[in-house]
Amino acid sequence: MATIVFYSVNKTARIATRRCLTLHSKWLAGDSPLSSIHSPTPAFLPGARWFSKGCSVRFMSHGTAGRASAGRIRRGALALSGAAAVTAAAAAAGLLANANHFQSAEMATKVPQAAEETETEEEGDILERCRGFMASPVTDVRVLQERKDEMSTRMEMLIMETQADFCKALEKVDGGKFKVDQWQRKEGGGGISCVMQDGKVFEKAGVNVSVVFGHLTEEAAKQMRSRGKVLKGKDGKLPFCAMGVSSVIHPKNPHIPTVHFNYRYFEIEEEDGSKQWWFGGGTDLTPVYINKEDAFHFHNTLKEACDKHHPQYYPDFKKWCDRYFHIKHRGETRGIGGIFFDDLDSPNQEGVFQFVKSCARTVVPCYLPIVYKHLNDNFTDEEKDWQQVRRGRYVEFNLVYDRGVKFGLATPGSRIESILMSLPLTARWEYMHEPAKGTQEAEMLDVLRNPKEWV
Repeated sequence: MATIVFYSVNKTARIATRRCLTLHSKWLAGDSPLSSIHSPTPAFLPGARWFSKGCSVRFMSHGTAGRASAGRIRRGALALSGAAAVTAAAAAAGLLANANHFQSAEMATKVPQAAEETETEEEGDILERCRGFMASPVTDVRVLQERKDEMSTRMEMLIMETQADFCKALEKVDGGKFKVDQWQRKEGGGGISCVMQDGKVFEKAGVNVSVVFGHLTEEAAKQMRSRGKVLKGKDGKLPFCAMGVSSVIHPKNPHIPTVHFNYRYFEIEEEDGSKQWWFGGGTDLTPVYINKEDAFHFHNTLKEACDKHHPQYYPDFKKWCDRYFHIKHRGETRGIGGIFFDDLDSPNQEGVFQFVKSCARTVVPCYLPIVYKHLNDNFTDEEKDWQQVRRGRYVEFNLVYDRGVKFGLATPGSRIESILMSLPLTARWEYMHEPAKGTQEAEMLDVLRNPKEWV
């Protein structure tokens, strides 16, 4: 065994000083995919456990780089793809639209309260932290400094840091750069969309932040009330503030997973000036082929983050994720899941924020080791075609069932480009497609029709 120490200029990482990552010695060869990770780019967050076990419909363009030669077929290296993402505008909208899960959130938080973290990590100077972001925050920096202790400020800083850390980690492995697109919402607020297309590794990668405010529409208020919210506006108006970070990553190589995550916060001011607040979010993986080692690493990373705050969080939110990402008309889940939660407002605001922070910090360590592991995997035309079929299922879920996307498309002032950022560049639908029995494709379908426990 050997130990490698990673350093980062990221403020959060400096506060945590340094973390030692233990890797099997076989990863230390000169051509190891991790051996080049030595720059101060804040790509690896504190708390990461890196594992090293090794064993069409054409929307825009169809990348073909990396196809295997005809003589070399690797069916053992399995792929993950097609994860749906709630995009920047839809991230906020999704806060309004998750109608059927309030009872589950209540169930998950009514178990005895777990001990909160005894130390709250110092969050540091606002201006210094902003220097590491992909763009200036949506809210004016002077306002953030004046309101640095308010939850809306702390959450905006967290989602901006999450966006920057993830984008820089992806840029490092791909070699490309994200296009940074800042946008304004005339009704109030705006966002930052970071998109990379046709890179060396990623066919399409998007990491979006939105911070929006204004007054709830009657439709939005009705949906909230339908899941248990008691809302009393002044003169029929309900001022709100919503913010979130969301991402979807569609790699070119079908052996590299596609990942989706979204973490969000919502506040509503009622007629007496009091505020209702809650958090939501989750991270999930949608495989094309089953790789048990990857599945364990992904779920275990999320479980460790959950277990720091409550032993019931992971099992409850894993089940919730499987239910949410279910394609009803196909009778299958979108992928192998992860965690999903909404309307989380217990045990208290600080406790939930610390939990969301822990989850947000898993997005790099739960995903990047798998990317590096499969970076140079060859693949066949048949494997690429199967990836495209699975992406078709992803598109179906996103446009038919995803409440955040549907709500965003129906909400005035939503940014359509950011909402549809979640769709892959390429996908495929084949009439009456059914894989042959005994194949790895058939094995994948069995898992999607019968969700499994990976940890």
